[in-house]
Amino acid sequence: MTIQMITVPDIGAEDVDVIEVCVAPGDSVEQEQSLVVLETDKASMEIPSTQAGVVVAVKVSEGDTVSEGDVIIELETAGESTDSSVEEPAETAAPAPEPVVAEPVAAAPAAANESAEQTVEVPDTGADGDVDVIEVCVAVGDEVSEGDSLIVLETDKASMEIPAPASGKVVSLSVNEGDKVSSGAPIAVLLVEGAAPALAPAAPAPEPSAPAPAAAPSAPAPVASAPSAPAPAAAEKDGQGEIYAGPAVRKLARKLGVDLSNVKGSGPRGRMTKDDIRGYVKKAIDTVVSGKVTGGSGIPAVPDVDFAKFGPIEKVKMSKIQKVTAKNMSRNWLNVPHVTQFDDADITELETFRKGMKAEAERRGVKLTPLPFLLKACAAALRYEPAFNVSMHSDGEHIVKKDYVHIGVAVATPAGLMVPVIRDVDKKGLWELAEESSAMAKKARDGKLMPADMQGGCFSISSLGAMGGTGFTPIVNAPEVAILGVSKADIKPKWDGQAFQPRNMLPLCLSYDHRAINGADAGNFMTYLVAAIADIRRLLL
Repeated sequence: MTIQMITVPDIGAEDVDVIEVCVAPGDSVEQEQSLVVLETDKASMEIPSTQAGVVVAVKVSEGDTVSEGDVIIELETAGESTDSSVEEPAETAAPAPEPVVAEPVAAAPAAANESAEQTVEVPDTGADGDVDVIEVCVAVGDEVSEGDSLIVLETDKASMEIPAPASGKVVSLSVNEGDKVSSGAPIAVLLVEGAAPALAPAAPAPEPSAPAPAAAPSAPAPVASAPSAPAPAAAEKDGQGEIYAGPAVRKLARKLGVDLSNVKGSGPRGRMTKDDIRGYVKKAIDTVVSGKVTGGSGIPAVPDVDFAKFGPIEKVKMSKIQKVTAKNMSRNWLNVPHVTQFDDADITELETFRKGMKAEAERRGVKLTPLPFLLKACAAALRYEPAFNVSMHSDGEHIVKKDYVHIGVAVATPAGLMVPVIRDVDKKGLWELAEESSAMAKKARDGKLMPADMQGGCFSISSLGAMGGTGFTPIVNAPEVAILGVSKADIKPKWDGQAFQPRNMLPLCLSYDHRAINGADAGNFMTYLVAAIADIRRLLL
Protein backbone atom coordinates (compact mmCIF):
# COMPACT_ATOMS: atom_id res chain seq x y z
CA MET A 1 0.00 0.00 0.00
CA THR A 2 1.23 3.52 -0.79
CA ILE A 3 0.35 6.92 0.64
CA GLN A 4 -0.41 9.38 -2.14
CA MET A 5 -0.73 13.13 -1.61
CA ILE A 6 -3.56 14.79 -3.54
CA THR A 7 -2.75 18.46 -4.13
CA VAL A 8 -4.56 21.47 -5.56
CA PRO A 9 -3.96 21.58 -9.35
CA ASP A 10 -3.43 24.74 -11.39
CA ILE A 11 -6.75 26.55 -10.97
CA GLY A 12 -5.67 29.96 -12.28
CA ALA A 13 -6.06 31.73 -8.93
CA GLU A 14 -4.51 31.89 -5.47
CA ASP A 15 -6.06 31.76 -1.99
CA VAL A 16 -9.24 30.06 -3.18
CA ASP A 17 -12.01 29.28 -0.67
CA VAL A 18 -12.81 25.70 0.29
CA ILE A 19 -16.62 25.73 0.33
CA GLU A 20 -17.23 22.01 0.72
CA VAL A 21 -15.29 18.89 1.81
CA CYS A 22 -16.85 15.86 0.17
CA VAL A 23 -14.98 13.04 1.96
CA ALA A 24 -13.85 12.04 5.45
CA PRO A 25 -11.02 9.86 6.81
CA GLY A 26 -11.77 6.21 6.17
CA ASP A 27 -13.89 6.84 3.05
CA SER A 28 -13.11 4.83 -0.07
CA VAL A 29 -12.97 6.91 -3.22
CA GLU A 30 -12.79 6.14 -6.90
CA GLN A 31 -10.65 7.87 -9.48
CA GLU A 32 -12.28 11.18 -10.56
CA GLN A 33 -14.54 11.23 -7.50
CA SER A 34 -14.90 14.74 -5.99
CA LEU A 35 -12.79 15.38 -2.90
CA VAL A 36 -13.38 19.07 -2.21
CA VAL A 37 -15.19 21.98 -3.86
CA LEU A 38 -13.31 25.26 -4.32
CA GLU A 39 -14.76 28.64 -5.16
CA THR A 40 -13.09 31.64 -6.80
CA ASP A 41 -14.64 35.03 -7.45
CA LYS A 42 -15.89 33.70 -10.77
CA ALA A 43 -16.86 30.06 -10.34
CA SER A 44 -16.83 26.99 -8.13
CA MET A 45 -14.94 23.83 -9.12
CA GLU A 46 -14.65 20.27 -7.88
CA ILE A 47 -11.21 18.78 -7.27
CA PRO A 48 -11.29 15.07 -8.22
CA SER A 49 -9.17 12.25 -6.89
CA THR A 50 -6.33 11.36 -9.27
CA GLN A 51 -6.74 7.67 -8.37
CA ALA A 52 -8.75 5.24 -6.29
CA GLY A 53 -7.99 4.51 -2.66
CA VAL A 54 -8.91 5.10 0.97
CA VAL A 55 -8.79 8.54 2.59
CA VAL A 56 -6.16 8.53 5.35
CA ALA A 57 -6.37 12.19 6.32
CA VAL A 58 -8.14 15.37 5.18
CA LYS A 59 -5.79 18.35 5.30
CA VAL A 60 -8.36 21.12 4.69
CA SER A 61 -11.62 22.22 6.25
CA GLU A 62 -14.60 24.15 4.96
CA GLY A 63 -13.75 27.85 5.06
CA ASP A 64 -10.00 27.38 4.52
CA THR A 65 -8.18 29.03 1.62
CA VAL A 66 -5.78 27.07 -0.59
CA SER A 67 -3.50 27.65 -3.57
CA GLU A 68 -1.92 25.55 -6.27
CA GLY A 69 0.23 22.75 -4.81
CA ASP A 70 -1.38 22.70 -1.34
CA VAL A 71 -2.11 19.20 -0.02
CA ILE A 72 -5.82 18.52 0.46
CA ILE A 73 -6.01 14.74 1.00
CA GLU A 74 -3.70 11.88 2.02
CA LEU A 75 -4.84 8.84 0.07
CA GLU A 76 -3.82 5.22 0.64
CA THR A 77 -3.63 3.47 -2.72
CA ALA A 78 -3.12 -0.18 -3.69
CA GLY A 79 0.18 -1.47 -5.17
CA GLU A 80 3.79 -0.59 -4.66
CA SER A 81 5.13 2.70 -5.92
CA THR A 82 8.03 2.72 -8.35
CA ASP A 83 8.86 6.25 -7.26
CA SER A 84 10.44 6.44 -3.82
CA SER A 85 9.49 10.09 -3.62
CA VAL A 86 5.85 9.13 -3.17
CA GLU A 87 6.42 7.22 0.07
CA GLU A 88 8.17 10.03 1.92
CA PRO A 89 5.06 12.23 2.32
CA ALA A 90 3.52 9.54 4.56
CA GLU A 91 5.44 11.07 7.47
CA THR A 92 5.08 14.72 6.50
CA ALA A 93 3.91 16.75 3.51
CA ALA A 94 6.84 19.17 3.64
CA PRO A 95 9.49 17.11 1.74
CA ALA A 96 7.16 16.53 -1.22
CA PRO A 97 8.24 19.56 -3.29
CA GLU A 98 11.96 18.54 -3.30
CA PRO A 99 11.67 15.44 -5.55
CA VAL A 100 9.13 17.25 -7.73
CA VAL A 101 11.41 20.20 -8.45
CA ALA A 102 14.50 18.12 -9.10
CA GLU A 103 13.65 16.84 -12.59
CA PRO A 104 12.36 20.11 -14.14
CA VAL A 105 15.38 22.03 -12.87
CA ALA A 106 17.64 19.58 -14.64
CA ALA A 107 15.70 20.04 -17.84
CA ALA A 108 15.62 23.83 -17.63
CA PRO A 109 19.12 24.54 -19.06
CA ALA A 110 18.08 22.95 -22.34
CA ALA A 111 15.53 25.73 -22.76
CA ALA A 112 17.61 28.53 -21.30
CA ASN A 113 18.33 30.11 -24.67
CA GLU A 114 14.90 29.42 -26.11
CA SER A 115 11.51 31.03 -25.66
CA ALA A 116 9.26 31.03 -22.60
CA GLU A 117 5.53 31.44 -22.18
CA GLN A 118 4.34 34.48 -20.25
CA THR A 119 0.77 35.00 -19.11
CA VAL A 120 -0.54 38.56 -19.51
CA GLU A 121 -3.12 39.60 -16.92
CA VAL A 122 -5.56 42.49 -16.58
CA PRO A 123 -3.87 45.28 -14.57
CA ASP A 124 -5.62 47.30 -11.87
CA THR A 125 -8.27 49.23 -13.82
CA GLY A 126 -9.48 51.25 -10.87
CA ALA A 127 -13.04 50.00 -11.43
CA ASP A 128 -15.08 48.49 -8.59
CA GLY A 129 -16.18 45.39 -10.49
CA ASP A 130 -15.96 43.68 -13.85
CA VAL A 131 -15.24 45.67 -17.02
CA ASP A 132 -16.25 44.89 -20.59
CA VAL A 133 -13.89 43.63 -23.28
CA ILE A 134 -14.97 45.75 -26.27
CA GLU A 135 -12.18 44.79 -28.68
CA VAL A 136 -9.59 42.04 -29.07
CA CYS A 137 -6.70 43.50 -31.10
CA VAL A 138 -4.70 40.32 -31.76
CA ALA A 139 -5.23 36.71 -32.79
CA VAL A 140 -3.46 33.48 -31.94
CA GLY A 141 -0.22 33.31 -33.94
CA ASP A 142 0.25 37.08 -34.21
CA GLU A 143 3.66 38.57 -33.50
CA VAL A 144 3.44 41.57 -31.14
CA SER A 145 5.95 44.13 -29.94
CA GLU A 146 6.21 45.47 -26.42
CA GLY A 147 3.52 48.11 -25.96
CA ASP A 148 1.25 46.82 -28.74
CA SER A 149 -2.42 46.77 -27.73
CA LEU A 150 -3.80 43.33 -26.92
CA ILE A 151 -7.36 44.19 -25.92
CA VAL A 152 -9.48 47.27 -25.23
CA LEU A 153 -11.53 47.47 -22.02
CA GLU A 154 -14.40 49.82 -21.31
CA THR A 155 -15.57 50.92 -17.86
CA ASP A 156 -18.58 53.05 -17.02
CA LYS A 157 -16.47 56.14 -17.68
CA ALA A 158 -13.76 55.40 -20.22
CA SER A 159 -12.10 52.89 -22.48
CA MET A 160 -8.48 51.78 -22.11
CA GLU A 161 -6.03 49.67 -24.06
CA ILE A 162 -4.05 46.88 -22.38
CA PRO A 163 -0.54 46.67 -23.94
CA ALA A 164 1.77 43.68 -24.32
CA PRO A 165 4.45 43.74 -21.57
CA ALA A 166 7.04 42.22 -23.93
CA SER A 167 7.59 41.29 -27.55
CA GLY A 168 6.60 37.79 -28.61
CA LYS A 169 4.08 35.54 -30.28
CA VAL A 170 0.48 35.11 -29.16
CA VAL A 171 0.11 31.46 -28.13
CA SER A 172 -3.44 31.62 -26.78
CA LEU A 173 -6.19 34.09 -25.89
CA SER A 174 -8.35 33.79 -22.78
CA VAL A 175 -10.91 36.49 -23.60
CA ASN A 176 -13.36 37.32 -26.36
CA GLU A 177 -15.13 40.50 -27.34
CA GLY A 178 -18.12 40.94 -25.04
CA ASP A 179 -16.53 39.14 -22.08
CA LYS A 180 -16.30 40.71 -18.63
CA VAL A 181 -12.98 40.65 -16.78
CA SER A 182 -11.52 42.00 -13.55
CA SER A 183 -8.04 42.86 -12.30
CA GLY A 184 -5.75 39.83 -12.39
CA ALA A 185 -7.75 37.87 -14.96
CA PRO A 186 -5.61 36.22 -17.68
CA ILE A 187 -5.75 37.84 -21.12
CA ALA A 188 -3.29 35.94 -23.28
CA VAL A 189 -0.19 33.77 -23.25
CA LEU A 190 2.85 35.14 -25.09
CA LEU A 191 5.86 33.16 -26.29
CA VAL A 192 8.63 35.54 -25.26
CA GLU A 193 12.22 35.26 -26.51
CA GLY A 194 15.01 34.82 -23.92
CA ALA A 195 12.72 34.58 -20.85
CA ALA A 196 13.28 30.86 -20.21
CA PRO A 197 14.62 31.26 -16.65
CA ALA A 198 11.10 32.30 -15.60
CA LEU A 199 9.95 28.81 -16.53
CA ALA A 200 11.85 27.04 -13.74
CA PRO A 201 9.39 27.89 -10.92
CA ALA A 202 6.36 27.22 -13.13
CA ALA A 203 7.53 23.87 -14.54
CA PRO A 204 6.72 21.79 -11.42
CA ALA A 205 3.02 22.80 -11.52
CA PRO A 206 1.79 19.75 -13.49
CA GLU A 207 4.06 17.30 -11.57
CA PRO A 208 1.89 16.54 -8.50
CA SER A 209 -0.42 14.40 -10.64
CA ALA A 210 2.47 12.75 -12.56
CA PRO A 211 2.52 9.55 -10.40
CA ALA A 212 -1.21 9.02 -11.03
CA PRO A 213 -0.94 7.24 -14.43
CA ALA A 214 1.51 4.67 -12.98
CA ALA A 215 -0.72 3.83 -10.02
CA ALA A 216 -4.08 4.09 -11.75
CA PRO A 217 -4.10 0.72 -13.59
CA SER A 218 -3.65 -1.28 -10.37
CA ALA A 219 -5.86 0.92 -8.20
CA PRO A 220 -9.38 -0.05 -9.27
CA ALA A 221 -8.95 -3.75 -8.48
CA PRO A 222 -9.10 -3.60 -4.66
CA VAL A 223 -11.69 -0.86 -4.55
CA ALA A 224 -15.16 -2.15 -3.81
CA SER A 225 -16.54 0.94 -2.08
CA ALA A 226 -18.28 2.55 -5.02
CA PRO A 227 -21.62 2.85 -3.16
CA SER A 228 -20.08 5.54 -0.96
CA ALA A 229 -19.29 7.74 -3.95
CA PRO A 230 -22.80 9.18 -4.41
CA ALA A 231 -22.71 10.66 -0.91
CA PRO A 232 -20.97 13.92 -1.90
CA ALA A 233 -23.24 14.30 -4.91
CA ALA A 234 -26.29 13.83 -2.75
CA ALA A 235 -25.04 16.53 -0.42
CA GLU A 236 -25.06 18.92 -3.37
CA LYS A 237 -28.65 18.22 -4.25
CA ASP A 238 -31.48 20.23 -2.89
CA GLY A 239 -34.09 18.24 -1.07
CA GLN A 240 -36.67 19.34 -3.61
CA GLY A 241 -34.86 18.27 -6.77
CA GLU A 242 -31.70 18.26 -8.91
CA ILE A 243 -30.18 21.49 -7.63
CA TYR A 244 -26.39 21.51 -7.33
CA ALA A 245 -25.01 24.38 -5.27
CA GLY A 246 -22.43 24.79 -2.51
CA PRO A 247 -23.09 26.35 0.89
CA ALA A 248 -21.69 29.76 -0.10
CA VAL A 249 -23.95 29.91 -3.14
CA ARG A 250 -27.00 28.87 -1.12
CA LYS A 251 -26.18 31.49 1.50
CA LEU A 252 -26.04 34.21 -1.18
CA ALA A 253 -29.32 32.98 -2.67
CA ARG A 254 -31.02 33.17 0.74
CA LYS A 255 -29.63 36.65 1.30
CA LEU A 256 -30.98 37.90 -2.04
CA GLY A 257 -34.24 35.98 -1.79
CA VAL A 258 -33.58 33.86 -4.88
CA ASP A 259 -35.38 30.58 -5.45
CA LEU A 260 -32.63 28.22 -6.64
CA SER A 261 -35.11 26.17 -8.64
CA ASN A 262 -35.41 29.14 -11.02
CA VAL A 263 -31.65 29.49 -11.59
CA LYS A 264 -29.68 27.59 -14.21
CA GLY A 265 -26.18 26.57 -13.13
CA SER A 266 -23.22 27.27 -15.39
CA GLY A 267 -20.59 25.31 -13.46
CA PRO A 268 -19.40 21.73 -14.00
CA ARG A 269 -22.34 19.32 -14.31
CA GLY A 270 -24.77 22.19 -13.91
CA ARG A 271 -23.41 23.31 -10.55
CA MET A 272 -24.53 26.81 -9.55
CA THR A 273 -22.05 29.60 -8.89
CA LYS A 274 -22.39 32.96 -7.20
CA ASP A 275 -22.28 34.61 -10.63
CA ASP A 276 -25.34 32.58 -11.65
CA ILE A 277 -27.22 34.02 -8.65
CA ARG A 278 -26.04 37.56 -9.35
CA GLY A 279 -26.86 37.19 -13.03
CA TYR A 280 -30.37 36.00 -12.21
CA VAL A 281 -30.97 38.99 -9.92
CA LYS A 282 -29.53 41.44 -12.48
CA LYS A 283 -31.75 40.00 -15.20
CA ALA A 284 -34.80 40.30 -12.97
CA ILE A 285 -34.00 43.96 -12.27
CA ASP A 286 -33.23 44.71 -15.92
CA THR A 287 -36.57 43.22 -16.91
CA VAL A 288 -38.26 45.97 -14.92
CA VAL A 289 -36.12 49.01 -15.73
CA SER A 290 -33.76 48.17 -18.59
CA GLY A 291 -33.79 50.64 -21.43
CA LYS A 292 -36.61 52.72 -19.99
CA VAL A 293 -34.96 56.01 -19.16
CA THR A 294 -38.28 57.62 -18.30
CA GLY A 295 -39.37 54.66 -16.19
CA GLY A 296 -39.18 54.42 -12.43
CA SER A 297 -40.82 56.30 -9.57
CA GLY A 298 -44.24 55.43 -10.95
CA ILE A 299 -43.63 57.29 -14.23
CA PRO A 300 -45.16 55.50 -17.24
CA ALA A 301 -42.62 54.29 -19.80
CA VAL A 302 -42.48 55.85 -23.26
CA PRO A 303 -44.25 53.43 -25.62
CA ASP A 304 -42.34 51.68 -28.40
CA VAL A 305 -42.76 53.29 -31.81
CA ASP A 306 -42.14 51.73 -35.24
CA PHE A 307 -40.28 54.69 -36.76
CA ALA A 308 -39.57 52.78 -39.99
CA LYS A 309 -43.16 53.18 -41.12
CA PHE A 310 -42.60 56.94 -41.40
CA GLY A 311 -39.47 56.73 -43.53
CA PRO A 312 -35.91 55.38 -43.76
CA ILE A 313 -34.14 54.95 -40.40
CA GLU A 314 -30.87 53.63 -39.01
CA LYS A 315 -30.66 51.97 -35.60
CA VAL A 316 -27.31 52.88 -33.99
CA LYS A 317 -26.13 51.12 -30.84
CA MET A 318 -25.30 53.50 -27.99
CA SER A 319 -21.81 53.36 -26.55
CA LYS A 320 -21.50 52.24 -22.96
CA ILE A 321 -20.60 55.79 -21.92
CA GLN A 322 -23.74 57.13 -23.59
CA LYS A 323 -25.88 54.53 -21.84
CA VAL A 324 -24.30 55.26 -18.45
CA THR A 325 -24.74 59.01 -19.00
CA ALA A 326 -28.42 58.52 -19.86
CA LYS A 327 -28.93 56.37 -16.78
CA ASN A 328 -27.14 58.83 -14.49
CA MET A 329 -28.97 61.86 -15.88
CA SER A 330 -32.31 60.10 -15.38
CA ARG A 331 -31.34 59.08 -11.83
CA ASN A 332 -30.15 62.58 -10.94
CA TRP A 333 -33.19 64.28 -12.42
CA LEU A 334 -35.60 61.97 -10.57
CA ASN A 335 -33.80 62.09 -7.21
CA VAL A 336 -32.47 65.65 -6.93
CA PRO A 337 -34.95 68.53 -6.43
CA HIS A 338 -33.38 71.04 -8.81
CA VAL A 339 -33.44 74.81 -8.61
CA THR A 340 -31.65 76.91 -11.24
CA GLN A 341 -30.58 80.51 -10.69
CA PHE A 342 -29.52 82.82 -13.53
CA ASP A 343 -27.24 85.86 -13.62
CA ASP A 344 -24.82 87.69 -15.93
CA ALA A 345 -21.18 88.30 -15.03
CA ASP A 346 -19.35 91.31 -16.47
CA ILE A 347 -16.14 89.86 -17.96
CA THR A 348 -15.01 93.03 -19.75
CA GLU A 349 -11.96 93.57 -17.53
CA LEU A 350 -11.22 89.84 -17.33
CA GLU A 351 -11.12 89.55 -21.11
CA THR A 352 -8.87 92.62 -21.41
CA PHE A 353 -6.43 91.06 -18.94
CA ARG A 354 -6.64 87.60 -20.56
CA LYS A 355 -5.92 88.89 -24.05
CA GLY A 356 -3.06 90.98 -22.68
CA MET A 357 -1.46 87.75 -21.40
CA LYS A 358 -1.55 86.10 -24.84
CA ALA A 359 2.16 86.62 -25.57
CA GLU A 360 3.22 85.19 -22.23
CA ALA A 361 0.85 82.25 -22.68
CA GLU A 362 2.51 81.47 -26.01
CA ARG A 363 5.95 81.57 -24.38
CA ARG A 364 4.72 79.12 -21.75
CA GLY A 365 3.20 76.87 -24.40
CA VAL A 366 -0.33 77.01 -22.95
CA LYS A 367 -3.60 78.50 -24.08
CA LEU A 368 -5.18 80.84 -21.54
CA THR A 369 -8.95 80.45 -22.06
CA PRO A 370 -11.71 81.81 -19.77
CA LEU A 371 -11.97 78.34 -18.12
CA PRO A 372 -9.02 78.73 -15.68
CA PHE A 373 -10.56 82.00 -14.47
CA LEU A 374 -13.92 80.30 -13.95
CA LEU A 375 -12.25 77.43 -12.10
CA LYS A 376 -10.41 79.82 -9.81
CA ALA A 377 -13.53 81.91 -9.17
CA CYS A 378 -15.69 78.84 -8.43
CA ALA A 379 -13.05 77.48 -6.03
CA ALA A 380 -13.05 80.78 -4.14
CA ALA A 381 -16.86 80.79 -4.04
CA LEU A 382 -16.91 77.23 -2.65
CA ARG A 383 -14.60 78.33 0.16
CA TYR A 384 -16.68 81.49 0.70
CA GLU A 385 -20.01 79.60 0.80
CA PRO A 386 -19.19 76.09 2.17
CA ALA A 387 -22.84 75.02 1.95
CA PHE A 388 -22.05 74.23 -1.71
CA ASN A 389 -19.05 72.05 -0.88
CA VAL A 390 -21.05 69.13 0.56
CA SER A 391 -22.78 65.91 -0.41
CA MET A 392 -25.92 64.23 0.88
CA HIS A 393 -25.06 61.04 2.79
CA SER A 394 -26.73 57.90 1.49
CA ASP A 395 -28.44 57.32 4.87
CA GLY A 396 -30.55 60.45 4.30
CA GLU A 397 -29.72 61.74 7.78
CA HIS A 398 -26.32 63.37 7.35
CA ILE A 399 -24.55 65.91 5.17
CA VAL A 400 -20.88 65.31 4.31
CA LYS A 401 -18.79 68.50 4.49
CA LYS A 402 -15.60 68.53 2.40
CA ASP A 403 -12.34 70.29 3.17
CA TYR A 404 -10.98 70.01 -0.35
CA VAL A 405 -11.96 71.66 -3.63
CA HIS A 406 -12.03 69.39 -6.68
CA ILE A 407 -13.97 70.66 -9.69
CA GLY A 408 -15.20 68.62 -12.66
CA VAL A 409 -15.27 70.06 -16.18
CA ALA A 410 -17.73 68.56 -18.69
CA VAL A 411 -16.02 67.60 -21.98
CA ALA A 412 -17.84 66.47 -25.12
CA THR A 413 -16.02 63.53 -26.75
CA PRO A 414 -16.78 61.22 -29.70
CA ALA A 415 -17.74 58.50 -27.19
CA GLY A 416 -20.05 60.75 -25.17
CA LEU A 417 -19.95 63.24 -22.30
CA MET A 418 -17.10 62.88 -19.78
CA VAL A 419 -16.31 64.94 -16.69
CA PRO A 420 -12.62 64.86 -15.72
CA VAL A 421 -11.89 66.32 -12.28
CA ILE A 422 -9.28 69.03 -11.59
CA ARG A 423 -8.02 68.51 -8.02
CA ASP A 424 -7.17 71.15 -5.39
CA VAL A 425 -8.23 74.01 -7.64
CA ASP A 426 -8.04 76.48 -4.76
CA LYS A 427 -4.32 75.75 -4.35
CA LYS A 428 -3.31 76.24 -7.99
CA GLY A 429 -2.54 79.30 -10.10
CA LEU A 430 -4.00 80.27 -13.46
CA TRP A 431 -1.11 78.91 -15.53
CA GLU A 432 -1.23 75.55 -13.76
CA LEU A 433 -5.01 75.35 -14.15
CA ALA A 434 -4.76 76.28 -17.83
CA GLU A 435 -2.22 73.54 -18.48
CA GLU A 436 -4.03 70.87 -16.45
CA SER A 437 -7.51 71.58 -17.83
CA SER A 438 -6.20 71.47 -21.40
CA ALA A 439 -4.37 68.18 -20.75
CA MET A 440 -7.44 66.61 -19.13
CA ALA A 441 -9.69 67.67 -22.01
CA LYS A 442 -7.29 66.12 -24.54
CA LYS A 443 -7.08 62.96 -22.46
CA ALA A 444 -10.87 62.76 -22.45
CA ARG A 445 -11.20 63.24 -26.21
CA ASP A 446 -8.51 60.60 -26.81
CA GLY A 447 -10.38 58.10 -24.62
CA LYS A 448 -7.50 57.78 -22.16
CA LEU A 449 -9.19 58.89 -18.94
CA MET A 450 -9.02 56.42 -16.07
CA PRO A 451 -11.91 56.04 -13.60
CA ALA A 452 -9.86 57.84 -10.92
CA ASP A 453 -9.64 60.89 -13.23
CA MET A 454 -13.42 61.33 -12.98
CA GLN A 455 -14.01 60.74 -9.28
CA GLY A 456 -14.06 62.93 -6.19
CA GLY A 457 -15.59 66.09 -7.66
CA CYS A 458 -17.17 68.71 -5.36
CA PHE A 459 -18.69 70.90 -8.09
CA SER A 460 -18.96 70.87 -11.89
CA ILE A 461 -18.73 73.39 -14.72
CA SER A 462 -20.52 72.79 -18.02
CA SER A 463 -19.78 75.37 -20.71
CA LEU A 464 -21.71 75.79 -23.95
CA GLY A 465 -20.10 79.15 -24.67
CA ALA A 466 -18.57 78.14 -27.99
CA MET A 467 -21.94 76.88 -29.24
CA GLY A 468 -24.03 79.91 -28.36
CA GLY A 469 -27.23 80.24 -26.39
CA THR A 470 -28.30 82.60 -23.65
CA GLY A 471 -28.87 80.05 -20.90
CA PHE A 472 -29.80 76.46 -19.99
CA THR A 473 -30.59 74.35 -16.92
CA PRO A 474 -27.72 71.92 -16.24
CA ILE A 475 -28.50 68.75 -14.26
CA VAL A 476 -26.69 68.32 -10.94
CA ASN A 477 -24.07 65.58 -11.11
CA ALA A 478 -24.89 63.74 -7.84
CA PRO A 479 -23.40 63.17 -5.31
CA GLU A 480 -22.32 66.77 -5.95
CA VAL A 481 -24.97 69.32 -5.01
CA ALA A 482 -24.40 72.03 -7.61
CA ILE A 483 -23.27 72.68 -11.17
CA LEU A 484 -22.52 75.90 -13.07
CA GLY A 485 -23.72 76.27 -16.65
CA VAL A 486 -21.88 78.81 -18.83
CA SER A 487 -23.35 80.20 -22.04
CA LYS A 488 -22.00 82.50 -24.76
CA ALA A 489 -20.74 85.94 -23.75
CA ASP A 490 -22.21 88.92 -25.60
CA ILE A 491 -21.84 92.70 -25.66
CA LYS A 492 -24.80 94.28 -23.87
CA PRO A 493 -25.63 97.85 -22.76
CA LYS A 494 -25.01 98.31 -19.05
CA TRP A 495 -26.17 101.40 -17.11
CA ASP A 496 -23.30 102.96 -15.13
CA GLY A 497 -25.46 105.56 -13.33
CA GLN A 498 -25.14 108.19 -16.02
CA ALA A 499 -25.23 106.37 -19.35
CA PHE A 500 -25.36 102.96 -20.96
CA GLN A 501 -21.93 101.45 -21.58
CA PRO A 502 -21.09 98.46 -23.80
CA ARG A 503 -20.02 95.61 -21.52
CA ASN A 504 -19.06 92.00 -22.25
CA MET A 505 -21.60 89.95 -20.29
CA LEU A 506 -21.33 86.21 -19.58
CA PRO A 507 -24.62 84.33 -18.84
CA LEU A 508 -24.33 81.95 -15.86
CA CYS A 509 -26.82 79.28 -14.80
CA LEU A 510 -26.41 77.74 -11.33
CA SER A 511 -28.38 74.54 -10.66
CA TYR A 512 -28.36 73.18 -7.10
CA ASP A 513 -29.84 70.46 -4.92
CA HIS A 514 -32.50 72.15 -2.80
CA ARG A 515 -32.21 69.44 -0.12
CA ALA A 516 -28.70 70.63 0.79
CA ILE A 517 -28.77 74.27 -0.36
CA ASN A 518 -31.38 76.91 0.35
CA GLY A 519 -32.10 80.01 -1.70
CA ALA A 520 -30.14 82.37 0.56
CA ASP A 521 -27.00 80.21 0.26
CA ALA A 522 -27.38 80.15 -3.51
CA GLY A 523 -27.83 83.92 -3.60
CA ASN A 524 -24.64 84.46 -1.59
CA PHE A 525 -22.70 82.02 -3.77
CA MET A 526 -23.82 83.58 -7.06
CA THR A 527 -23.28 87.14 -5.85
CA TYR A 528 -19.72 86.35 -4.76
CA LEU A 529 -19.01 84.41 -7.97
CA VAL A 530 -20.23 87.21 -10.26
CA ALA A 531 -18.22 89.80 -8.32
CA ALA A 532 -15.05 87.66 -8.44
CA ILE A 533 -15.37 87.19 -12.20
CA ALA A 534 -16.06 90.87 -12.78
CA ASP A 535 -12.95 91.90 -10.81
CA ILE A 536 -10.38 89.11 -10.69
CA ARG A 537 -8.38 91.08 -8.11
CA ARG A 538 -10.90 89.76 -5.58
CA LEU A 539 -9.34 86.30 -6.04
CA LEU A 540 -6.25 87.64 -4.27
CA LEU A 541 -8.21 88.55 -1.13
